[in-house]
Formats: sequence, C-alpha cells, structure tokens
Amino acid sequence: FSADDVYMANENERQEYVLNENGIIFVGNAKYIEARGWYYGQFQDPLLNICLTMLDLSLYYRQDPATDVSRRGDPKYVGRVISSMINGNDNDNGVLLGKWQGSFHSHENPSRWDGSVVILQKWRQDNYKPVQYGQCWVFAGVMCTVLRCLGIPTRLISNFNSAHDVDRNLSIDKYYDSSGKSLNIGKDSTWDYHVWNESWFVRQDLGTSYNGWQVLDATPQEQSKG
Repeated sequence: FSADDVYMANENERQEYVLNENGIIFVGNAKYIEARGWYYGQFQDPLLNICLTMLDLSLYYRQDPATDVSRRGDPKYVGRVISSMINGNDNDNGVLLGKWQGSFHSHENPSRWDGSVVILQKWRQDNYKPVQYGQCWVFAGVMCTVLRCLGIPTRLISNFNSAHDVDRNLSIDKYYDSSGKSLNIGKDSTWDYHVWNESWFVRQDLGTSYNGWQVLDATPQEQSKG
C-alpha cells in the first residue's frame, strides 16, 4: 500500500529488494573483487516463524514486551532490533558469532556459508544459541533474509578499503616514533572490505528529504548498547 512506510513505487525494485530469494555478495579487495552467490530464501518454511521468534527473543521485547510489540510497525525500530539480533555479542540469543582470525576447525568457516536458510535453521535447532562463525558478508546476508521476510525492502552494500574511526575525529590516525617506526597504539582500524545492509523506508522523524535507503549494519564492531 502506498501509505506504508516501506512502500516502493517501482515494481522492478519490489521484485529485486523484497521478492528475490537469490543474490550476489561482493567480497575481497579493491584489486580482486570476488562475487559470491547467496541464497536468501526468505519465503522458505519455516523462516517466517523463525523471524518472529527472533523479535520475541530480543532484549527489547524481554525488557518491555508491550512497548516492543506496539512498535513493530515501525521499520526503523524493527531494523534496529534485527541488527542487534543477527549477532550474538549482547548475550541476547543472537544468530551468529563472529570470528576473524585463528582456527575454524571446530565449527564452520565463514567462507563456507552460501545462504541464510541453513544458518537460521541451525540457530533454531540449537535452541537459539549463536551459530559459529560469521563475518561481515554472512551477517549482512542473514539480515537481508530476515528483513525481506518481514516485508522490508533490503539490499547488500560492499565497500572496499574500509575504515572504522573510533574517536570520531573524522580521520584514521596512525602513530610513528621519531625514527619513523609505526607504533601500534591507535584504536582506529582499516580492512580490505566491509559488507552491510540498506533498507528502504520513509523517515517521518527526520523529514521527507531523508526517505529512501537507510544504513543498517549487523556486524559487531562494538557493543550495540554501551
């Protein structure tokens, strides 16, 4: 319906960002970009029940069920809840644990995942314990599945030569001693690539000029509360 906060007027965009169950995720580095196929499977049974259970397991629902349920028609709020629940960093029964180094022999190497359905089913089968392991494109792929399943148009964004500015001074700081040797004291970080999501909805809180694609990122860099 045109009055919905998540309404997309273009039929081709609705087909791509809501109904399409298959996609490509770009990973790698700026000089060698790899295209990975990904199966979202947002309409497969029992994905809807899993996604609704995800809302009920969130800290938002457990702390204030009435307020949480009353806000589930707001895509801004739902996006925040889901982005928190895709990762298990807040001890909130999140879907995936992240791991970026060391051995993966005891669990699944993130590079071996090729779709969301098996991850979400395993999460449910393991009594909602975080699945091991995920990295940024896995978090983004699973969140795309959940949000599309709930009717929120969503896509994946890949960026190469990414950075995280910890102290909010709008720069990535590196430190060197008097001889030019690099000092490992900065908290800012850089990496080859990063993948996150954008969801389409209006921003009644900010005004119509902010309507459209909104950034959501489920990869745990810092705790989402605190």
